[in-house]
Amino acid sequence: MKVEKRSIEFVPHGERYGRPRRLFTVWFSTNLQVTALMIGTLGIASGLGLMWTLLGLLIGSMIGTVFMAAHSAQGPHLGVPQMIQSRAQFGVHGAAIPLLVMVTAAVLFMAASGVLMRDTLKSLLPVTDNQAILLIGVMTFVIGVVGYELIHRMAAWMTLLSTLVFGTALVLILIRASSMDMLHSPPGGFSGPAFNLVIAQAASWTLGYGPYVADYSRYLPADVRTRDTFWTTYFGCALGSLGMMGLGALLASVVPSALDMDPGAAIADLFGPWAYIALMVVVLGVIQYNVLCLYSAYMSSTTIFSGFARLQQIRPGMKALVMATLSVLACWIATRTQYHFDTFFADILIGQLYLLIPWSAINLVDYYLIRRGKYHIGDLYDARGQYGRWNGRTMFAYAVSVLGTVPFMKLSFFEGYFAQLIGADVSWIAGLSLAGLLYYLVQPHGAAAAETKKYPNRSPLPGWANSEEQG
Repeated sequence: MKVEKRSIEFVPHGERYGRPRRLFTVWFSTNLQVTALMIGTLGIASGLGLMWTLLGLLIGSMIGTVFMAAHSAQGPHLGVPQMIQSRAQFGVHGAAIPLLVMVTAAVLFMAASGVLMRDTLKSLLPVTDNQAILLIGVMTFVIGVVGYELIHRMAAWMTLLSTLVFGTALVLILIRASSMDMLHSPPGGFSGPAFNLVIAQAASWTLGYGPYVADYSRYLPADVRTRDTFWTTYFGCALGSLGMMGLGALLASVVPSALDMDPGAAIADLFGPWAYIALMVVVLGVIQYNVLCLYSAYMSSTTIFSGFARLQQIRPGMKALVMATLSVLACWIATRTQYHFDTFFADILIGQLYLLIPWSAINLVDYYLIRRGKYHIGDLYDARGQYGRWNGRTMFAYAVSVLGTVPFMKLSFFEGYFAQLIGADVSWIAGLSLAGLLYYLVQPHGAAAAETKKYPNRSPLPGWANSEEQG
């Protein structure tokens, strides 16, 4: 298997391949891992009943995944990484603002995964805490450097392995629940704040994929139908995340002690003498999730400096160097914060969503409502082109939207007025609505036509229509 050569540049038609069904396995297996399982335990830990928790998870997953899948559908049409396309809204240099947020979020999630899997890996190998975190970082780096094709192949295998392990775990939990007569009278009741929390957490989980989901669809042929890309991504992500979160809720209900355990160990304990095999699949699942974070953090990092340096292509050596730097940074953060993990990460990881969700709304409104998928790919790489260096209107809409979500925020040190009133953090709804509406109002309609007049030799056709120019 060859190391991927393409990075932030347009993928020529001659190199496009694959079918949308590959997206199902990528997003199904990426979500079928214990990080998503922990989201499902939150409602139970807050005293919410199992049925109400499952309903909240279903509502949140179904809503949040709509926006994530809408981003994925852009990939085959444009043939560029997700955040490169953001230059059309923010400007070639202005896109650095959401890009920095994306890189920060991805590195922190990588660090969080390292801490989360530390004890699980130690139960498999005779390593220290720091060595376990470092080993996870090294495995993530190697797969990330090889790139796109290995990621997809790993996803296909992990779909099979994770389904076997977590499907078996579900059966074992149901057997235990039945023997304890818990299926007829599960513990917990209804709580409005806890129910809203479950919906928000489930929606935020899938919304968080928005800034990089198209990175894994951009190699598909340009004639792939948008609805095929959308629905394979949607069902892959929704079924994987909902299945794993639901398993977490059931596990926390039937085995309350699992809330105080390492999530990998909680699953492995169900398998008795087969625990070792289950632990290996658990570790591989989190590493796969980490690889997506690293790959997309690399894309975003190079998009930032390439915009200022006017680069359209990144050499393999530079790719390896950037990925190594990001991996080392994530490992350093993980080792320095591992013993006060919850305090350090909880607010920061949530805070990324406050900044990324308004970006998502702006990107989707621009693509589907204003430009209707019509972009000049060459100008996404040229600050002198039609998208310019900075887009003041977009910056205004983005800044106002972030500030507008403050009353809906709920952090350990701050709780906005509406968050107190509702009893949960619903900033994701405010961020999507406010940013989308503001951007639609401040952006001149017919922008694509106006740019055609200003740049008569640069038609704002879909990116795939300019393949000869871009190849």
